[in-house]
Amino acid sequence: MAASQPSVRRRRPRRGSLARPVNGRLYWTSALVVLIPLVLLSVTVAAPTPLAKPILPGAFDTSSALALARDLSTGYPNRPPGSAGAIGAVSWFSDQLPMGVYGLRTSVSTWNQNVPGLGRVRLKNIAVLVPSKSPETVVVMAHRDDTGAGPGANDNASGTATLIELARAYAQPLAGGSVPVTSARRIVFLSTDGGAFGGLGAEHFLQTSPLRNDIVAVVNLDAIAGRGRPALEIGGDTPRSPNASLVATAVARIAEQAGAPPDHVGFLGQLLDLAFPFTLYEQGPFVSRGIPAVTITTGGDRPPPAFGDNAARIDTQRLGELGAASEQLLGSLDAGIELAPSSRNYIWVGGRFIRGWAIELILVALLVPYAVAVVDLYARCRRQRISLRAAGGALRSRLLFWLFAGLAFTCFRLLGAWPAGPARPPDPGTAVSDNWPVAALTIFAAVLLLGWAVARRRLTVRRPVTAEEEVAGYTVALLCLLVVGLLIVATNPFALLFAVPALNIWLWLPQIRIARAPVRLGLFALGLAGPALLVGSLAWRYGLGLDAPWYLFELVGIGYISPAGFAIVLAGAAGACQLAAAAAGRYAPYPDASERGPRGPFREAVRTIVLAGRSRRRPPHAASLPPASTG
Repeated sequence: MAASQPSVRRRRPRRGSLARPVNGRLYWTSALVVLIPLVLLSVTVAAPTPLAKPILPGAFDTSSALALARDLSTGYPNRPPGSAGAIGAVSWFSDQLPMGVYGLRTSVSTWNQNVPGLGRVRLKNIAVLVPSKSPETVVVMAHRDDTGAGPGANDNASGTATLIELARAYAQPLAGGSVPVTSARRIVFLSTDGGAFGGLGAEHFLQTSPLRNDIVAVVNLDAIAGRGRPALEIGGDTPRSPNASLVATAVARIAEQAGAPPDHVGFLGQLLDLAFPFTLYEQGPFVSRGIPAVTITTGGDRPPPAFGDNAARIDTQRLGELGAASEQLLGSLDAGIELAPSSRNYIWVGGRFIRGWAIELILVALLVPYAVAVVDLYARCRRQRISLRAAGGALRSRLLFWLFAGLAFTCFRLLGAWPAGPARPPDPGTAVSDNWPVAALTIFAAVLLLGWAVARRRLTVRRPVTAEEEVAGYTVALLCLLVVGLLIVATNPFALLFAVPALNIWLWLPQIRIARAPVRLGLFALGLAGPALLVGSLAWRYGLGLDAPWYLFELVGIGYISPAGFAIVLAGAAGACQLAAAAAGRYAPYPDASERGPRGPFREAVRTIVLAGRSRRRPPHAASLPPASTG
């Protein structure tokens, strides 16, 4: 009987060796720093006090507002900016508040603007002013226009009708013995144009109105007669939040009229809105400039669909509840204390507010263990005399390719390949959000493939890659992503929400370098959860579905996403691509002089293309023919 073979125990690779280059103990020790902002977070939770309720009872006329909403939506059902319906809606609005009857000061602001999907059109804002001795101004606003896909009875004839009723309540009667309503603050009732196309009217008012520096609060009325629950929208175009007292006051006034507090975006949704500031409602431009503003609506994150939005679907009870709540909110703002500017940010949870700076500290703290481990990995490479020069050259080639991609995208934008217009988010309900320019995108992809063909000449595997070179490739890529993370901290720390998961997952790719390819690629794919969260949010919350990637392209093309943010994304893509190549076993260090050909990558790519073209034009039997006689 043969003797049994002794079992061979596989030893775990030594800590600090090329098989385990990441210092796990140092990483987990430095992760304890997260406990500090968590403790601070617990002491930042506060419940703001709403402004006092007005003394006088409300007198909102629901039946009159309902009649106005029906009249506008049936008389001018097609009201996109620049259309005949939009021009008719301007006259209609002015007829509802004639100066000879109500004594209100009215001004009209007209301008021309490129609107994605509509071209260059003329837009008009109508401002109705209730004067006061105080320069402090409260703005109540609603947009008149719609997308043209439906009559827009709820979105936004209901808001416009409520705006008119509120203005009439503050009018100065010129006949009879009525006592005029006095206002402690100046009030502007603003009817905007282009609200259904990214808040163009609100943006124009902020840029041109002489009152913009005196605004203390803004209430936007948008689709307030739907069958959904009342809701508040508080997001801005920058990582800011409106004044907490304004939000608490709006919640209190709506709860008094509707019997329940309004809905709002949950914790994760608000965090996403701070990480990627984005809103389709007109409070956004005001909040981004530090002006307290909220939107009252019955829609969700995205305004309700225009199809079927007719007068028959108006919810009269909801219109009366939110109209009365808006009236009471305006009364609180008119007589209330001064509101602080919207210079801070927070997360609104269960009637309480978590300070934004505490959440920023947590996100930055989650970056600390990654930074410590990557710096230690770099120092380990230096101590073991592992050269990073060739790995840096490979990363440089990838950075140049992504820079080329960004420049090509900009050139296509200047040539008019992408939709043009103001830096405002297009309405997902319009055709421009799902009308992919297939021809332009195909040519753009061909240009990128050509650029990659040039860059790939320096990134092709020419020989077996040593363990030292592979670790160097990982190290340089992780250092690049660390710089990207620090740039995110400098621009918008909330955006670390998309980067921190990837960084802390991809840090362990060098640690499993000797594992099988599916394991490495699975770990890399897991790190893409952060960017996927952004795309998924646009696809689900805003109903974009598979059009979400194209919508992001649009936001970059029109300038809603800043050039600095675009550049940071490109740099992050370069580092991620180097990690992906290493995880797939396709990483190669930048070749030295002896490994490079006599021609550069561009000349070599051109030569390859020319030779390939000649081989296709040459007859198949040409090579077998004898040379022609010269006799």
